[in-house]
Amino acid sequence: MKSALEIAADVRSGASSAVAELERSLSVIAQRNEALNVFLHVDSEGARAAATRVDARVARGEDVGALAGVPVAIKDNLCQVGVPTTCSSRILEGWRPPYSATVVERLVAAGAVVVGKTNLDEFAMGSSTENSAFGPTRNPLDPSRVPGGSSGGSAAAVASDMTSISLGSDTGGSIRQPAALCGLVGVKPTYGLVSRYGLVAFASSLDQVGPFARSVTDAALLLEVIAGHDVRDSTSLPEPAPSLVARVNDGVAGMRIGLVRELVDGADDSVAAAVHAAADALRAAGAEVVDVSIPELGLTLSAYYLIAPAEASSNLARFDGVRYGRRVDADDVTSMMEATRTAGFGAEVKRRIMLGTYALSAGYYDAYYGQALKVRTLTINAFARAYGEVDALLGATTPSVAFKFGEKTDDPMAMYLNDVFTIPTNLAGDPALSVPFATGEEGLPVGVQLLGPGRSEARLFAAARVLEIADGRA
Repeated sequence: MKSALEIAADVRSGASSAVAELERSLSVIAQRNEALNVFLHVDSEGARAAATRVDARVARGEDVGALAGVPVAIKDNLCQVGVPTTCSSRILEGWRPPYSATVVERLVAAGAVVVGKTNLDEFAMGSSTENSAFGPTRNPLDPSRVPGGSSGGSAAAVASDMTSISLGSDTGGSIRQPAALCGLVGVKPTYGLVSRYGLVAFASSLDQVGPFARSVTDAALLLEVIAGHDVRDSTSLPEPAPSLVARVNDGVAGMRIGLVRELVDGADDSVAAAVHAAADALRAAGAEVVDVSIPELGLTLSAYYLIAPAEASSNLARFDGVRYGRRVDADDVTSMMEATRTAGFGAEVKRRIMLGTYALSAGYYDAYYGQALKVRTLTINAFARAYGEVDALLGATTPSVAFKFGEKTDDPMAMYLNDVFTIPTNLAGDPALSVPFATGEEGLPVGVQLLGPGRSEARLFAAARVLEIADGRA
């Protein structure tokens, strides 16, 4: 499949058309979506109209944008005006937002063609896309295995060649983990770099929208398009989108990179071997790689699973059957809300709402939520100390390659441990990305994670590009 960069160049030059590129994408979706369950909604009519508009603008000699005619898939927790948005939950079944997320508006402004909405773990709560109310998504590389989560549908869309790029959201690893399991580049940007307006909230202090792509350059291009200040998001950084594509080939000469023990310990042997091989590749490209220990990272999983559910408990209170979405009638308002939420939410969402409500309740707030916030501060400070010594950090993205369906569903803790290497960055608000490097069990891809201080995306892309070339993927 052509890269997003190639598609946009071909559409702008007239070598191809947005309509032709869209039809190729829709053809692959028609062939593979039933088996993989990637898209919850394919907006064929809207996408064809958008592609026709792009071609008309090209014909008039207009500058269509950096993503001219590129088909894009978006996670179904991002609002698009008039298009069903469910968050893979029965409680929002049939809801069509009256507005679009800022990132969707920016895609359209850059000439992209939004193809449809992809499957996810319900309200982005999960690590395997098995928690969707509309059935699991299958990993295109091995349909007996999960694609990761919660953005499993967006990862599978790219891995199956349905689209060359897609958008997901990352609250505790929900872009990087499925990127690793599907052999893609996935990026969690600096908190505030990308607007959250129109992203249905899970945990507002952790959520970030970011790209999936087959290549580092495509991921950088997509992030450039969606990043930048948005007055509608009070947490948006007051600065323009960074220049990223122009810097992907900067290399790592003179860069000091820390190999983090806590981001390798506990990983399968093949994953650990891939991380050490990545360290060797960075050394060979001119970086100094040093061993680093950040003991505080051992506390982050527990802290995350108090902070994120607490915020989810608050954010999901709005889904009550009164204003929009599903409603189960009952004798009074209280009974109606209880019946609606009981029928509308899945088991994992209910589990996290209850956990979060308990952590915030009188008598337990200080012991649980308050302590978790202290751990978060320790994590932020620990990362800051590390970045005082090194330019970037290196570790594994996931403890293993993609696992089989049902392997971890009966043990929530085993499922939560899939995010043990990705969660710390969300707590700190710093950027991180996963890039494929080497293979593990049964030839499945391994994701290597690069982490950096706030606003260091350009440096991370440059290091990821070095690994991409060393792995023979360039």
